[in-house]
Amino acid sequence: MIRLFRAGPWPDYRTVWRWHFYAGLLCLPFVAFLCLTGTLYLFKPQIEARIDRAYDHLPPPPPGVQAATPGAAVAAALRAVPRGRFLAYELPSSPHAALRVLIGRGGDAVRVYLDPVTLVVLKRVSEESRFERVVFNLHGQLLMGNAGSIIMELVASWTIVLAVTGLYLWWPRRGAGQGWGGVVYPRLGAGGRTAWRDAHAVTGLFVSLFLVLFLASGLPWSFVWGHALKAAEDRLAPILPVPGPSVPDWQIGHVPARVEIAGGASGMAAMPGMEMDGPTRAAMPAAGFDPAALDRVAAAAMRLDLPAPVLVTPPAGVGQGWGVRSDTQNRPRRASARFAADGRMLSFTPFAAKGPVDRIVAYGVAAHEGQLFGWPNQMANLLVATGLLTMSVAATILWLRRRPLGRLGAHPRHPEGRVGWGGVLLALALCLLLPELAASVAILLAAMAVGRRFRLG
Repeated sequence: MIRLFRAGPWPDYRTVWRWHFYAGLLCLPFVAFLCLTGTLYLFKPQIEARIDRAYDHLPPPPPGVQAATPGAAVAAALRAVPRGRFLAYELPSSPHAALRVLIGRGGDAVRVYLDPVTLVVLKRVSEESRFERVVFNLHGQLLMGNAGSIIMELVASWTIVLAVTGLYLWWPRRGAGQGWGGVVYPRLGAGGRTAWRDAHAVTGLFVSLFLVLFLASGLPWSFVWGHALKAAEDRLAPILPVPGPSVPDWQIGHVPARVEIAGGASGMAAMPGMEMDGPTRAAMPAAGFDPAALDRVAAAAMRLDLPAPVLVTPPAGVGQGWGVRSDTQNRPRRASARFAADGRMLSFTPFAAKGPVDRIVAYGVAAHEGQLFGWPNQMANLLVATGLLTMSVAATILWLRRRPLGRLGAHPRHPEGRVGWGGVLLALALCLLLPELAASVAILLAAMAVGRRFRLG
């Protein structure tokens, strides 16, 4: 303990290298996986437009022929999905687009595409099996629900450690004598290990800040950190200038598509064995609906001109209004409204009226998904993902080249190795911010203590 605080504020190089090495063994396969799945999701608008191309370029109605009403479309969709429940009607984005109705059936939601004139069913697809939904669940949950979300949160926490220790190792030291090569630009012409080392270190320098921002903007979606953030927002709500909504505008952990469509995103009841109550139960509308009321509300919602896609949802309970909301990926452009059955608007909630935490998360998620400022955002994210993948590949090649046969290849501990009070404070700060990191470090330290005790015994 005395050496810990007298030996200097920061850890020695070899100690940091060992933490960086073990964090890399855990995280780099997942980082590469996140780069690939994240790039797919990054181009979700273009890919979905391609998938639905046949249903967005239908011939317009003949002269004098009116398109079907929303109420009639929902009735046709319910006939096409036996024992279904009306979840939402999506306002058509153009006169050439198929009508889209979302029907709940069992634990799933079914998207029904209908001809806007004849109401012939053109396509039926489970929301959980749609491209964007599968990629989204792969990217954040490994298709494992909340268990996968917890795993990915643990990986994200250690990836932040990987970035912090990597910057420490990159930092130029006195007497290195290497100039700017290998510091701000890679010496690719040197070939061999030097080129791969620089490809890893220099690329890591330029993408590390974006990596931390990506991870920070993704943590509110994770199961543990997201619920902790929501709990903190609820506790701070009385003293904040704008109170946050009772249900967050982002998905926390695994939330079934049918619940998310109906307007519940907290995921509080998504764990097996937990009962649905509160906002999640309220988000499950009754099977019946009033077609005439839907027609009036949809007509009024069209006049709001909200960014697509716009969903109209039935009342969640007796005496509650119809819901209208924009689900655009550029979340700062989202807004929602409540309507009476006669089409009167009861309330309107613009983005600026949301709680401060919700607004911060919305900006972060929109930038994370490449939708905050259009295609330049997509290109910037693609560049970062490419850099991260390059860094991961270079690190893997370096490890395979230097690893002794049958061993991991980590540097041995320094006999006078130190952590330093600065390193301790930084580790404590990270553990306070990242609960899963704190839990995993505690387990590691306990395992090390037990192993040392048995060796000494």
